[in-house]
Amino acid sequence: MPLTEALARLKSTIAGDVRAAEPMARHTTYRVGGPAAIHVQLDTVADVTTALAVLGEEGVPWTVVGKGSNLLVSDSGYEGAVLVLGREFKRHTVDDGLLKAGAATVLGVLVQEGFHHGLTGLSWAVGIPGTLGGALAMNAGTRNGSIGETVDTVTLLVPGEGLTLVRGRDVGWAYRTSGLSGRGIILEAVLRVGEGDAVRIRAEMERYLKERKAAQPLGMPSAGSVFVNPEGLSAGRLIESAGCKGMRLGGAQVSQVHANFIVNAGGATARDIVGLIRKVQMTVRDTHGVELRPEIRFLGRFDEA
Repeated sequence: MPLTEALARLKSTIAGDVRAAEPMARHTTYRVGGPAAIHVQLDTVADVTTALAVLGEEGVPWTVVGKGSNLLVSDSGYEGAVLVLGREFKRHTVDDGLLKAGAATVLGVLVQEGFHHGLTGLSWAVGIPGTLGGALAMNAGTRNGSIGETVDTVTLLVPGEGLTLVRGRDVGWAYRTSGLSGRGIILEAVLRVGEGDAVRIRAEMERYLKERKAAQPLGMPSAGSVFVNPEGLSAGRLIESAGCKGMRLGGAQVSQVHANFIVNAGGATARDIVGLIRKVQMTVRDTHGVELRPEIRFLGRFDEA
């Protein structure tokens, strides 16, 4: 009943789209995943505040999802509410070396915005899927840079407290993690960007994109790197040297291009993917004595795998 009541209340109070039993395969880059009991698009700060109040009062669990580029959703779905930031959180402006953007802004849009304005500091993100909010939560980056290096401020909505401004220097950025995780819903950020030459920025972007295309299976459904690199080591090299490159389970396969990618090679289920993740972990542990830690986020129940 809490789900039914919450759904009815959200539909009557939220301006954005509210759906029941929404297939999450439509909202993840893996193209797999069962239904979210409730799927809500929140277009305004008022929508976010209202949704959190309703879900809290009805006792319905919730999570925020961006473009689903670092996410694996169970085949059985998620018995809660998936919240997606919409219209108001896709806006972005540039003023005096600062790029202000909503958390739902796609990273690729910000990269192009930087190029068109001759701004440095964002080229490393070319070709990386996902939204600004997701990038901030996990401190997305490459060997050429990371989002945390550019952050001036972040605006959070903390349940029960309201809007909170956090200085970038106070966040606590680390490899594939940040101090923002679990603190609240990321709504907006201001990034420090420098002025540069558009021709050089374009050349830099083209070089980085060429490197990504050559080293990663960009043409196949995946969630990006599956495992965090252990300190001083490469997860991809460990997986390859353990003989896992090309390994398959159902429709899931360890990429032949980059061993730290598990791709949906056709008809994969979440069960296939999580099963292959566990198989790779066991093989690497048995071969190298190293425990690989997943980088991707899991949503729903996976005890059946």
